[in-house]
Amino acid sequence: MNKNVLLIGRKAIVLDDVRKGLTVQDVTLFSATTLDDVRKVLDEQSIDMVIMGAGIDLDIRLQSVRHIFEASNSTTVHMKDRDSGPQGFLPFVNGLLERPV
Repeated sequence: MNKNVLLIGRKAIVLDDVRKGLTVQDVTLFSATTLDDVRKVLDEQSIDMVIMGAGIDLDIRLQSVRHIFEASNSTTVHMKDRDSGPQGFLPFVNGLLERPV
């Protein structure tokens, strides 16, 4: 079953690296770097899971989570820690997507 996953990150290059290094199939990735991007994707797509990097400003992270939960009753949100840095985003995403549902 294909999952629609929204990746939210501070830099498009980090999101592109995740897209290239993804080990899971049956996933359609969407990306956002701003709150407006998040709103646009959620308006246009049915998103199953949101994975958010830690480099985003806290206010934007909180506003994004609020918007996601107001827009959907079924979307899950997963927020990465800061300590593992940008290089930890790909392992975090792969770990979440490799878990059985």
